[in-house]
Amino acid sequence: MPTPRALSISIALTENYGYNGGLMIMPGSHKTFVSCAGETPDDYYRESLVTHVPQTGSPDEDTLTRMCAEFGITTFRGSAGSATVFDSNCMHGSNGNITPLPRSNLFVVFNSIENTPVEPFAAGKPRPSYLGSRDFTPLS
Repeated sequence: MPTPRALSISIALTENYGYNGGLMIMPGSHKTFVSCAGETPDDYYRESLVTHVPQTGSPDEDTLTRMCAEFGITTFRGSAGSATVFDSNCMHGSNGNITPLPRSNLFVVFNSIENTPVEPFAAGKPRPSYLGSRDFTPLS
């Protein structure tokens, strides 16, 4: 996106507890620009939601430590159907779920039709359309 001005919503499809890998957010972190360490490999979307590999387009540990001290971390908790809305630039992520309790969420990102994605700044090719649609035809 030419301008980082999108809004994310996470909708709980199952109960989200504080201990089954729920979404973590650093409230207020969207006001701080963070450069990522390393480069994002081609097709990293295939792995990024399953496991995190250090130095793959994520902030380094020192930056995350500093931001944690400044902003803290809040974990999204709620029953199925609950939702949280946040600026897409907020530092966010999830831990693995090692409990016997399922945790499934639906993520949707809203972006202005005036902020149509261009060619990627730091990737060899765009994400597939099922992850990031490039059709910004207004609904009528």
